[in-house]
Amino acid sequence: MVKAHSLLYAIYICLIVSIICGALLFFSNLYGQLNLYYNLQEELYINNQSIVNLALESKETLQERIEDEKSGITGSYLTRPYGLLNLLLVKSQTNKDTVQSVHFIGLYTKNKTALFLANFSKSLTYTGKVKLIGDNALPSTYIETAYINNKPNQLLVDGKNTVSENQLPEINSDFKKIFNGMRAEKKNLSDVEKPKDSLFFNSFFNTTKEIYLNSLVSNVIFKGNFILRSKDSLHIKKNTVLEDVILIAPKITFESGFKGTVQAFASQRIELEPNVVLNYPSVLCIYNETSDESKIKIKKECKITGAVVLFGNTNEMIDKNSIEIDEEGLLFGDIYCSGKLFLKSNVYGSVYTNRLFYKTESASYDNTISDIEINAKKRPNYFISIPIFDSKNVSHGIIKKVL
Repeated sequence: MVKAHSLLYAIYICLIVSIICGALLFFSNLYGQLNLYYNLQEELYINNQSIVNLALESKETLQERIEDEKSGITGSYLTRPYGLLNLLLVKSQTNKDTVQSVHFIGLYTKNKTALFLANFSKSLTYTGKVKLIGDNALPSTYIETAYINNKPNQLLVDGKNTVSENQLPEINSDFKKIFNGMRAEKKNLSDVEKPKDSLFFNSFFNTTKEIYLNSLVSNVIFKGNFILRSKDSLHIKKNTVLEDVILIAPKITFESGFKGTVQAFASQRIELEPNVVLNYPSVLCIYNETSDESKIKIKKECKITGAVVLFGNTNEMIDKNSIEIDEEGLLFGDIYCSGKLFLKSNVYGSVYTNRLFYKTESASYDNTISDIEINAKKRPNYFISIPIFDSKNVSHGIIKKVL
């Protein structure tokens, strides 16, 4: 005879066993679904990277759609300009999920030019310790010594010296197009959504947003697909965060201590106060075809990875257009100056200028350099330069992944 409490125990045991079996079936099903999800994600990421590689090889194709019948994944890519850089936008999708990526892309450079000095004025002279590593195009292949600072002179040249032309190589026409306007959706700052307090973000898959700002830009974060414009000037405070944005104004100033990644375009003046860091890929550019003065002033201990460009003036206006770079800084990239260049910081890349000058407290000396290193060989083969010149038959590469 079975006791009542034994039957109750049996019911409890059966209930517990059924719960355990149900949980095992649930977790088994969940594991299977997660496994399918991660396998799909992996296939989407692999497909996305394959399309990136295909796009880098397809130099002439701006847009393409690719279908993989076996996996059911549809991929597509689009390239479009963003300032002086090109964007590669890639999308891989199924009816259940999508993987997107965005990259800045550019052309690998084979240029080993250290210094190009246009040949319509006096030959190059040097004082102090000077290194020119790479090929040089100069008014004369002989570099004269100038005794200015009452200290030992030492010149190291490692490369081929040739006689330069009387004009700088023609600059990429895209530089001028930037100043003629870019396609963008004009917005008031108050109309732009903020994912977080003081953070403005706009995906590169969206339309570029152009925002007019007052002169002072302080304690705010802009990341992504933005053009920040002012009719007069932009003063960027060091507590501002700018990542991959475009700045356009007649005058642009960066406060000492600022760090960011920008493309800055001005018509009159760009100034970097001491200890400013502009990360790769950044651009400082002035376009001035008027008779007014223009200047890029980079003060002590600034570090720039990208390009510094001043162009637009005629040869008669060289003295009114200048780039001045003070000591203890570093430019990793290229300088192009259709005016005159005062250079006291090292350049790991190439320098193109109509005229050099060196100044002391009492005098100024044309086509003279002092205590600097211009080294094209310290720019590695994998480095992708800002496209100062039109390049043909050069392979594409990724500058930076931005999504």
